[in-house]
Amino acid sequence: MNRTPTRAVIAAACAVLLLAGCSSSTGGRAARERADEIAAGQADTPRMTVALITHSAPGDTFWDIVRKGAEMAASKDNVNLIYSSDPETSEQANLIQNAIDQDVDGIAVTLANPEGLAGALADAEAAGIPVVGLNSGMTAWEDLGLLSFFGQDERIAGEAFGERLNEEGAENAVCVIHEQGNIGLEERCAGVADTFEGEIENLYVDGADRPSVRSTIEARLREDSSIDYVVTLGAPFALTAVTSVEDAGSDAQVATFDLDAELTRAIERGDVTFAVDQQPYLQGYLAVDALWLYVNNGNTSGGGTEPVLTGPAFVDQENIEEIAEYAENGTR
Repeated sequence: MNRTPTRAVIAAACAVLLLAGCSSSTGGRAARERADEIAAGQADTPRMTVALITHSAPGDTFWDIVRKGAEMAASKDNVNLIYSSDPETSEQANLIQNAIDQDVDGIAVTLANPEGLAGALADAEAAGIPVVGLNSGMTAWEDLGLLSFFGQDERIAGEAFGERLNEEGAENAVCVIHEQGNIGLEERCAGVADTFEGEIENLYVDGADRPSVRSTIEARLREDSSIDYVVTLGAPFALTAVTSVEDAGSDAQVATFDLDAELTRAIERGDVTFAVDQQPYLQGYLAVDALWLYVNNGNTSGGGTEPVLTGPAFVDQENIEEIAEYAENGTR
């Protein structure tokens, strides 16, 4: 929360900036602005540039939350944040190369397809640019030479999801994968299958074509009326699945990974049974903050060998009131 600096705060800032001629009532404009920055909590470190590069597809609100967290950290840390994204691995690699060419001070990147990004990440390392991973690629970040990783263990999250389905009494589920080749999504469904005691199958859809997602899920529900749970791997796809269930005249329930404001309201209404929250805002925030800490202080998170876990956590009607405020603010 922003507050008007008190005289005591300004005086403290001026003590630091005495040589610049600052005072609480007079002095150079630059010195007064600097005092305001310190009072507002912005880092007193040289301006640096960080590139945040994700595999986000257009329209996926999950990444808006990641970006919002990164922007908040950038504001605090006096960082110029450059955000870019592309769901195609080759294009994501090109974005990494563009960041290298711009001589950025750090790169934060998602690793949905680690093998496809290995060459570009090696170029970043050769250029002396520190890189951290977030969201996708927990099993690969260390081998690729990244400093840290921020996210959830997708396999463990999937296993917890499967256990929850057992508790809900589910017997026949479909796990909807909206990006083929994304190892994180595959690990989620594999984890669910590991612990779920009923029948489960993977259903592949084109996440960039929402009407196709809707019709594909609907068709599968019409083909098999015994399906009692649709598992989706992102909040927008859960909402699409709710419509598919209605269109198919199915009694299936919908549960999902990931959360946003609209999905929160769907849980409140009972349209979605539960969600697994991996705290994307925190992932974006910690990734940028970690690069600032490394560049300015040589710090590494997780000792450089362990990931920093941001999830999983279940959200349902029992705890939705605790989460809803933050989801509406775009931070959960």
